[in-house]
Amino acid sequence: MIDFKGKRVTIVGLARSGVACAQLLKKNGAEVRVTDLNTNPEILKNSQILIKEGIDVEIGRHSEEFLKSSQIIVVSPGVREDSLPCIVAQRNGILIISEIEAAWHFCKAKVIAITGTNAKSTVTALTAEILKKKGYRAFVLGNIGKPFSGDVLKTSQDDFVCLEVSSFQLEKIKFFKPEVAVFLNFSCDHLDRYRDLEEYFEAKKKIFMNQDRRDFAVLNYSDPKIRKLEDHIRAKVLFFKEGENPNLDCLLVISSIFGIDKDTVLDIFRNFKGLEHRLESVDTIDGVEFINDSKSTNVSSTLWALRNIKKPLILIAGGRDKGLDFSKFKNEEILNKVKSLILIGEAKEKIRDVIRDFLETKEADTLEEAIYLGKSLAESGDCVLLSPMCASFDEFKDFEERGRVFKEIVKNLRFKRQ
Repeated sequence: MIDFKGKRVTIVGLARSGVACAQLLKKNGAEVRVTDLNTNPEILKNSQILIKEGIDVEIGRHSEEFLKSSQIIVVSPGVREDSLPCIVAQRNGILIISEIEAAWHFCKAKVIAITGTNAKSTVTALTAEILKKKGYRAFVLGNIGKPFSGDVLKTSQDDFVCLEVSSFQLEKIKFFKPEVAVFLNFSCDHLDRYRDLEEYFEAKKKIFMNQDRRDFAVLNYSDPKIRKLEDHIRAKVLFFKEGENPNLDCLLVISSIFGIDKDTVLDIFRNFKGLEHRLESVDTIDGVEFINDSKSTNVSSTLWALRNIKKPLILIAGGRDKGLDFSKFKNEEILNKVKSLILIGEAKEKIRDVIRDFLETKEADTLEEAIYLGKSLAESGDCVLLSPMCASFDEFKDFEERGRVFKEIVKNLRFKRQ
């Protein structure tokens, strides 16, 4: 275990998780500093908040002088292995950990940690709703939007933390040990970060690294690569199989660990209205439905969305490429649903070159231009779907900002029709 009291701790990253972690560790006696390469308005605002709290802040650079006197370095998820903070830590023998590792040391609640390439947010949110239905207090934290560090001090031993964890967050864990660890699925993603799929998988499977026989590991039996992890896990292994709805199948297994009946799970599942930015129906204008699926940042997630939409559609896709194989999109069953593909962002040429012999493609310079073009191509009964298959960072801060902008443009489109 790590004792933070009196330690010189440098937080790398001044976004939500970095700010929350800095405040948490300072409150618990650490000598905290924060560094961030960026100087955008959010970073400037956050830096002023921390400076007022007596925390030393460096922005616009990572300097070796600022880093090398640290005893512990805490990295935000976006910090890569080849970044200066990681290099300085390795060169000087400095302990380097992730934000979820730091927060976990202060958590009194039972942690249900959920990872996978897709559906993490949905399963995390539904798990919390099921627990709340049975009278428990459940916190929804992690990669889903609210940092683990932000609410961890509110937890008690009778509570649950439903924690969405990404591979980035798992890279630098040391002692992190969830009572329940879930691996939902695995497919191609983040090849702009990892050398290959095996390195990506190795990061994901760290979720089970510190578990023992008192803990539970929930694995997807339908995925052979995940299924084989059973031989390397010390926790009690429970499997779910992918039936008509894999999310429901997984939730039934998670709930069984805590003796929650099937009817409760089904009731919550049937009445779940979905998450923002995930197949979110925004509006219907002139018979054309506009759907925000900005959270789909890889090919398999967009394919899942297309399989679950019954209407003919105009698809808006593109953004920053993560080194993905877009040829998997050449699925005849899927492409028959797509009347036209409108491409945006840095990856549009790469996607176009893969898809153009199979599907009509058009290009737009901005998301707004793409939405208006989609509306002009759609007929009553169709939908215009934003499901990018790519990261948002070429044009937007994150997928949430991209989704909010989509909704605002659609709102303005309705206003202009009136």
